[in-house]
Amino acid sequence: MSTPSQQVDLISSKQADSVKKQNLLDFDREAFVAYFTEMGEKPFRATQIMKWIYQFGVTDFGQMNNLSKALREQLDESAEVKNLEIASDKLSTDGTRKWLLRLPDGNLIESVFIPEDDRGTLCISSQVGCALDCSFCATGRQGFNRNLTTGEIISQIWLASKLLDEGQTQHSTKTSGKSKSSGKNISGASHTENPLSKKVTNVVMMGMGEPLLNFDNVVRAVRLMMDDFAYGLSKRRVTVSTAGVVPAMDRLSTILDMRLAVSLHATNDELRNELVPLNKKYPIKELFAACRRFVDQQNARYRITFEYVMLDGVNDQPEHARELIKLLKGLPTLINLIPFNPFAGSGYGTSSGNAVRRFSDILNQAGITTVVRKTRGEDIDAACGQLAGKIQDKSRRERRFVEPRFGMKE
Repeated sequence: MSTPSQQVDLISSKQADSVKKQNLLDFDREAFVAYFTEMGEKPFRATQIMKWIYQFGVTDFGQMNNLSKALREQLDESAEVKNLEIASDKLSTDGTRKWLLRLPDGNLIESVFIPEDDRGTLCISSQVGCALDCSFCATGRQGFNRNLTTGEIISQIWLASKLLDEGQTQHSTKTSGKSKSSGKNISGASHTENPLSKKVTNVVMMGMGEPLLNFDNVVRAVRLMMDDFAYGLSKRRVTVSTAGVVPAMDRLSTILDMRLAVSLHATNDELRNELVPLNKKYPIKELFAACRRFVDQQNARYRITFEYVMLDGVNDQPEHARELIKLLKGLPTLINLIPFNPFAGSGYGTSSGNAVRRFSDILNQAGITTVVRKTRGEDIDAACGQLAGKIQDKSRRERRFVEPRFGMKE
């Protein structure tokens, strides 16, 4: 039997273990200022520590030598910079890189880096699974668990930037005095490295989840992406995608100046109700009215990008292209036609090359800027619509997809 003093020690130990440190990745600059002000520190401490974390990649307070020793000790006791764990790191033969990231609760999400000659685009997730259930999306089929915190969103950029920088440094060392070098990628396939593309220059919130259903955390994360003391990305290099959460679109337009992408995928309500069930709540007429309000609020600084996955025999016919032209009249837009990336049990096929070209030609001839997206990372399941981590589904959604949804009526 333990003595009273031992019992007190045990209780104190349990209380100490239960003290949860504040993850500073959850803070945007405004929150940092409030945090340090509450500690009795000057507001400029916020920008100092942001530079350490985001520009220098330092997470150990002991190394932040322009902070006082007392402040560093205080931060050690009450705060931390806690990143996600890397469960796997895969590299495609085309240079696309995909990370499977483990959350503290055991769920797994995915992020994808796509290098190009003039940019490096990081596609990040905003939810564990997705609160929506678009029928052609592997993430949607997997179900939903919860929203990501601000720290879990921004950690995806922190880790990608760190890992890409480490790879860049290693590449530079290996190729010192040489113009180019071919090497082995992580999965063993050889490809030519382009060091100019090995950094994050653009961020798109088009990974797992519906960003505008995690509004506050997404906004804080976007502010960090664009903050000069964090990542300093220009407003035109950060894009938030939505399937059409109309009230959140209106709210977003008033507080952030940035690019918006809309996952459209259908040109009439009957079809979109089946492909994107959110349409039953916010039908196409309401969605496009919100798009026009967004453009007006932003003073037409940026075009809205409409994402359109091409599904064989479903939404890829000339009449669909002509319907789309009518919907887009008067809107500054860019259309991304996305070849469907198959996954097991999807029930859909990929539109033929001829169908995609025909669709694209109709739009281009109408004066609508149209791009056919090149499929990237398909060999590592990193292509659009293929992201699917490993989540504890709370929605029981898989049961609703025993049979392909298209053509099924309620």
